[in-house]
Amino acid sequence: MRSSYSEKDVCLLLKDITGKVEPLPTEEREKMIQQGKHYSEMLPIEYVPTPKYMEVYQEALTHYAKRTALAVGSLADKIIAKKGKKTVLVSLARAGTPIGILLKRYISGKYHLDLPHYSISIIRGKGIDGNAMKYLLQKYPPEALLFVDGWIGKGAILKELKKDIAAYQGVSSDIAVLADPANMTRLCGTHDDILIPSSCLNATVSGLISRTFLRDDVIGKDDFHGAVYYGNLEASDLSYDFIDTIEAEFIMENPALDIRTEGSGIEEAKELALKFGIEDINFIKPGIGETTRVLLRRVPWKVLIDRRFAGDKSLAHIIRLAEEKHVPIEYYPLKHYKTCGIIRKLADA
Repeated sequence: MRSSYSEKDVCLLLKDITGKVEPLPTEEREKMIQQGKHYSEMLPIEYVPTPKYMEVYQEALTHYAKRTALAVGSLADKIIAKKGKKTVLVSLARAGTPIGILLKRYISGKYHLDLPHYSISIIRGKGIDGNAMKYLLQKYPPEALLFVDGWIGKGAILKELKKDIAAYQGVSSDIAVLADPANMTRLCGTHDDILIPSSCLNATVSGLISRTFLRDDVIGKDDFHGAVYYGNLEASDLSYDFIDTIEAEFIMENPALDIRTEGSGIEEAKELALKFGIEDINFIKPGIGETTRVLLRRVPWKVLIDRRFAGDKSLAHIIRLAEEKHVPIEYYPLKHYKTCGIIRKLADA
């Protein structure tokens, strides 16, 4: 699979389907999802980031590069302590890919280890890529594999992973993430709901690849899950801008960031669904990363912000994007998260 990443940083176990799938506008895609079509059977149109989005990204990078770097270091230390020197990093495409690269670089710098790093697809409701798993298990012992993602929202992908990995004896369903406000894993950089700057953009901060894709007419039974390479966005590519900026903030002695909130994020998400009359919990997208994504590529209904964080700089981009898209903001008490995005149910879906 082509990407703008160096082969030294990651090997993408994906099928290149560039030119084989017609991307759809956000509203049309949202309507089809709500009619029952699976999100992995379609691709969104990837737009060149507007000046407004670029401003949001640059502000996030300026203010939160150091915080993100601390989370990378803290997580890397936990990985080496728990998994050892023969760990194989397996990031979940695409949001996990830049995180896997950062972990690989930090571990190289501090521990002088060149860990293998692969990126594979897992799709909610469809499962992990079985052909990619077969490929990895032909090369490495099962206990060496460690899954990596950016953050845990309410834990849907972690739940999917635990279900799927039960079929692979010896493979751990642990997932290493920078931020776990949902309180689902100890293998995290922090339990705080932090802004990871890469959540502010899509392909242009993720090696110019699309979300992963799975549809029988394009992906054969022996193929890896698919993705598109957006060569037309090369002039706007910030993938290494992000990696290099965070890497410049690495320190080799990391303070403890492991402060947990009682209870779980999934229970809070269920409470929010009940409170706001949302039948489908997949419409509830808690946490800074998920709320940002709702505003960037879904059709939002409203944004919730915990009043304690009304002036928090990490939410400035969310407020700006909500205003730009005329999405109402409601201040509402949240336990695990600073903010939560709620997808709008389309009346004619």
